[in-house]
Amino acid sequence: MNRGTGLRVSCLGLAAAALLIGGKIIVTHASMAGKSGGADVIKPFRVHFPDEALADLKHRVAATRWPDKEIVTDQSQGVQLATVQKLARYWATDYNWRKVEAKLNALPQFTTEIDGVDIHFIHVRSKLPNALPIIVTHGWPGSIIEQLKIVDPLTNPTAHGGSASDAFDVVIPSLPGYGFSGRPASTGWDPIRVVRAYTRYVAQGGDWGNAVTEQMALLAPPELIGIHTNMPATVPDDINTAALAGAPAPSGLSAEEQHAYEQLAYFYKHGLGYANEMANRPQTLYAIGDSPVGLAAWMLDHDARSLALISRVFDGQSEGLTRDEVLDNVTLYWLTNTAVSSARLYWESKLAFFAPKNVPIPAAVSAFPEELYQAPRSWTQKAYPKLIYYNRLDKGGHFAAWEQPELFTTELRAAFRSLRGAKASSTGAR
Repeated sequence: MNRGTGLRVSCLGLAAAALLIGGKIIVTHASMAGKSGGADVIKPFRVHFPDEALADLKHRVAATRWPDKEIVTDQSQGVQLATVQKLARYWATDYNWRKVEAKLNALPQFTTEIDGVDIHFIHVRSKLPNALPIIVTHGWPGSIIEQLKIVDPLTNPTAHGGSASDAFDVVIPSLPGYGFSGRPASTGWDPIRVVRAYTRYVAQGGDWGNAVTEQMALLAPPELIGIHTNMPATVPDDINTAALAGAPAPSGLSAEEQHAYEQLAYFYKHGLGYANEMANRPQTLYAIGDSPVGLAAWMLDHDARSLALISRVFDGQSEGLTRDEVLDNVTLYWLTNTAVSSARLYWESKLAFFAPKNVPIPAAVSAFPEELYQAPRSWTQKAYPKLIYYNRLDKGGHFAAWEQPELFTTELRAAFRSLRGAKASSTGAR
């Protein structure tokens, strides 16, 4: 079945109970781990890069040929030279990849082959009874690194201010072409290709993770009882058209809607450069595959608010992220050589990122203020007919789970509380 024939079941929600792949049930459990033979085998996975790869990285960082300093006093020309030089100095001297390698290896990790591509995932079961399985999917320039802070609060809520009834079993896959997953050797790996996991579960995503999660919901497998997103697709057509054209906002907008319009118009005018390049010519990005500093700058420049936060981090300020956490994510892309393969997802996808998809199952939305746009309640209610939860937060940005793990965890607990222990149904949004 080719890309044009519609939905081809494939690769994201993984592990532990039953996978439905192309209509075929594959029961997966501990007894299968490590057995040879067959594309449905689950194999344990550990992270280890040789010392030579880490030494090569430091050498390349130290040997960077620097361009001239920007000729403006702000970030309007891109990531400022001083920020990247501070990052490079720390990367080449003090940063230690082995620390995050140990964090990853402390978690149960696996790979399985789906449609000829090895898919990597973390799968942590709660020790508490009646835990709700959740699949959490990252985006670009994110990775599984984004979600490491939320694993223990979700699986062990009583140790983090929650109750036993808030427990989740957590599955965190690496998208194909990202991190430790395989790099597809053929086209067709867009967000529509998804896998169904468990017999009853929920799904969460932001950025590409939202696109994948919404496509899972559109397939409406009976096992998927609800979704949560921190980057919802809610923008009405007339709003999107005006913002993309840089036109004045349509009349009659509320204060929340006007604010969202201004954020969206700013992103379309100043923030789409990376996405346009990757959507059109991802293979041309050889430079970020050859220069670790070039890769870091490309990833930092995802959006203005995240860049400002990361710049403050490298200026020594205390923020939601640390220097090490920023470099953990960039180093993962570098060591796995996935700078270009991850970019191809933009080329593959034909989805309108912010357009409502008419998700037919219960949906929950957390609207963070420093996201690309903070979705208003009015747009959200129209975009998600079965909205069960909406909250407008006063802190947090695009990488919400990474920047604000406590807030993010609290949101997931609240978002899915009404779906626990009962059949999925639509209740009034908060």
